[in-house]
Amino acid sequence: MTTINVGLLWHSLDSGNLGVVALTVSQMRLVREAANAAGVQVRFVVIGGTREGADAGSSGADAVCRVTRNRLLGFDSKLRETFAGCDLILDIGEGDSFADIYGLKRLVFHIGTKLWAQRGSRRFVFAPQTLGPFKGNITGWWANRVMAGADLVCTRDQLSTAFYQGRGLKTPLLEVTDVAFALPFEQAQKFGGRPRVGINVSGLLWSGGYTGNNQFGLKLDYRRSILDLVDWFTVVAGADVWLVPHVVTPDREVEDDWRASQQVSALRPHVQLAGPFESPSAAKSFISGLDYFTGARMHACIAAFSSGVPGVPMAYSRKFTGLFGTLGYSHVADCQVESESQVIQRIKTGFEHRDELAQQVRVGMQAAEGRLDRYRAALASLLTECAGAH
Repeated sequence: MTTINVGLLWHSLDSGNLGVVALTVSQMRLVREAANAAGVQVRFVVIGGTREGADAGSSGADAVCRVTRNRLLGFDSKLRETFAGCDLILDIGEGDSFADIYGLKRLVFHIGTKLWAQRGSRRFVFAPQTLGPFKGNITGWWANRVMAGADLVCTRDQLSTAFYQGRGLKTPLLEVTDVAFALPFEQAQKFGGRPRVGINVSGLLWSGGYTGNNQFGLKLDYRRSILDLVDWFTVVAGADVWLVPHVVTPDREVEDDWRASQQVSALRPHVQLAGPFESPSAAKSFISGLDYFTGARMHACIAAFSSGVPGVPMAYSRKFTGLFGTLGYSHVADCQVESESQVIQRIKTGFEHRDELAQQVRVGMQAAEGRLDRYRAALASLLTECAGAH
């Protein structure tokens, strides 16, 4: 049986951001299913931020290659050699890093690796992700160049699709959804009595963004909003509140949900703190036992949605409204547009009507599963083409 070498670019096995690991685990699951349909075997190499001492074998990956400055500049040949050994490269851009909103340094690494990866005869695919925004003309020009050099561009929402279609490029486009909807989990037991509410406190928003001065232009005081929600759920709604960190980065306090949650817990000792979780599947399994969920880490919200838990995500970028809106789910609080009182009221109303939201979640998941079927079919076709080139 033919073996296809698949490079998973800007995926991760050991990121403190469980959302990025969820993308990797889910991507490998979908590729394996597509490989079975295509009658081929696959071998994975994970390329990006994973440390090279990570245990790739336990994840099902065969190798890792860390992207470093020297490798990107060509002073160390390992990155170039890794790309050369791949038949197919799936670049997921860490979900939302193909944009300039997180700073130029991150984007330079992403653009540079794409340019390296697109050299040679290997197939290069933008795996389902958010595209943009690009606020600068120069960064937008480079974005166009690497998208034009791809064999296929997959988006995970209608807004990214519209963004791409407005660029005037000819690369084939496929609108899918976030691959993390396919993340496996074990259904947790549901408890009677007081409702259990999960709140994800984003360390990044708690810190004011990387700049510390409301980098994402929120129309609310994030810290005050979180504390007000905790108070309302516990005092008015009579719920048990669980804080659910989804990004745990001890070496980067600005991003660390765990420390932010600890600060909330110190101010509101009656809340309960979940985790930290060993894997995204463990986090999703815990979330599946809740009755309602809100938070600003999108993959924590996807874990809730895809395990049937109703909720209202707290959006700090268009990726939220794009993703959930594409699935017909409009219950998203847009923190960049709506006022503090509007955001809090939307979350309260969602809780009060959570049974109705749960039905809409079920319909949305049917849509997501259909979109993932299209992605599997596209992957099977690509793998078949790769096998034919052997």
